[in-house]
Amino acid sequence: MKISLVIMLAFFATSVFTQQYKPIDAKSEIKFTIKNFGLNTSGTLSGLKGDINFDPAQIASSKFNVSVDVNTINTGIDMRDNHLKKEEYFNAEKYPALSFVSTEIKAADKDYTVTGQLTIKGITKTISFPFTAAKQDNGMLFTGNFSINRKDFSVGGGSAVMGNNVDIGLKVFAQ
Repeated sequence: MKISLVIMLAFFATSVFTQQYKPIDAKSEIKFTIKNFGLNTSGTLSGLKGDINFDPAQIASSKFNVSVDVNTINTGIDMRDNHLKKEEYFNAEKYPALSFVSTEIKAADKDYTVTGQLTIKGITKTISFPFTAAKQDNGMLFTGNFSINRKDFSVGGGSAVMGNNVDIGLKVFAQ
């Protein structure tokens, strides 16, 4: 009986004290950069949604489960954006979201490292990257950068003019 009570209290404490946030799409920024014809081509994604449970004091119970809408891809050129939504690239009709679900978060001084499952085009790969978390406007601002190989996710086929590495920058505001 006492063991059950202790387990219930531990679960309750973890649930209550971990801060729960919702990403605010309008105050967040998901950027990407890739070489195309030897030049850096940049763009953004929006439609950010999901759940963030984060407490620096209880980092082991923190978790990210977020996604962005592929149909919001914006490189500043409508024709290119429409092309990127096609089957050879993101196949937005079949796979309308890119998602990330954390599996582990570790603290390192004032920064953190998150490891999790990134899913693009129905292909899931484990990635890790450093991020920061700062209180801002009654919420939290999470920032981080990482790179992926587009071919790992079958994006862009065998294009000879497009680079393989994609640099991604995140500024996620959540309340």
